[in-house]
Amino acid sequence: MVKTEKVDSKEVGLVVGLNLFNFFLGTKDLHYGLWTDDLEVKVQNLPEAQKRYSDFLISHFPEDVKTILDVGCGAGGLATELLSRGYQVEGVSPSPLLSEAAQNQAGENFKIHHGRFEDVEFSVNVKFDMVMFSESFQYITLDMVLDKAQSLLRPGGYIVICDFFKTDAKGKSVIGGGHKFDKFQKVLKKSGLKVLEEKDITKEAAPNLDLVNQMGRDLLMPTMKLMAYTFKTNRPWLSKIFTWKFRKKLDKIDYKYLSGERNAESFAKYKVYKFYLLQKAG
Repeated sequence: MVKTEKVDSKEVGLVVGLNLFNFFLGTKDLHYGLWTDDLEVKVQNLPEAQKRYSDFLISHFPEDVKTILDVGCGAGGLATELLSRGYQVEGVSPSPLLSEAAQNQAGENFKIHHGRFEDVEFSVNVKFDMVMFSESFQYITLDMVLDKAQSLLRPGGYIVICDFFKTDAKGKSVIGGGHKFDKFQKVLKKSGLKVLEEKDITKEAAPNLDLVNQMGRDLLMPTMKLMAYTFKTNRPWLSKIFTWKFRKKLDKIDYKYLSGERNAESFAKYKVYKFYLLQKAG
C-alpha cells in the first residue's frame, strides 16, 4: 500500500492566502512589501508595496547577472518579473502546491527543481551568475547554505539574501522565523564571501505586521467567533469535546494571531530585516 504524505498545513495556509490576495487585490506574490514613507499602510496598497520590494531587489543586481537560481521561489511572482525583464531563471521549491502555482504563473519554460535546497542535486556543469534567497534564507540550514550556494556559482558570481533574522532582544516574540543574526554573521565571515552591499530595511518591512494584525482583528476574529457560535449552537456536545481536546492549540492560535502582538513594533524589536549582496571570489 502506497503511503500518502501529509500535507503541510502551513503550505496550505500560504496557498489560501495567495488565492485570497489574488482574488481581492490582484497580487500573486507572497513576499513582504516595502513600505516607504509616501505609501499608506493599508491592505489595498499591498500590491504596490510588493512591487516596490521587487523593484528594490532587482535594482541592486549587478549588470553582469543574466542567470539566476531563485531558491524558495514561492508562488513564482518574483521569478515571473525577472523572466519578463530578460533574465534566465530557475527555481527551487520544496512545496508541491506552491510549485504548481509558480509553474502556472511563470510558465512552462520556468524550470523548477523540486525539493529542499539542502537535498536538491545539480549537475556539476550547472553554474549561475546569481543565487537568490528572497525570504527563503531563514528556512535553510545555516551551516551549509552559503557553501552550497557558492558551489552553484561561476567565479565572481553573486549571492543575494533579502530576509529577516532574530535579534538578541530579551523576551519571547510571537513572530516566528529567522536565523539568529549574530550566528549568521559568524557563518558569513567564515564563508570567504565579499560583502558588496548590506542594507537594513527593517523600518520599511515592519508595517507588514500591522496588516497581519489588522486582518486578524477585522477578519479572522469575527469569522472564528461566528463559526464557534454556530458550532456551539448546533452541536453543543460536540463543541464541548472539540474545545476540550484542542484547547492548547486553540489558545496558541488565539495568542499568535488574535492577541494583537503581531505588529510592526514587535517585529522591529525581535527581528532585523536585511538585504545582502555577496560575491564569490573570482
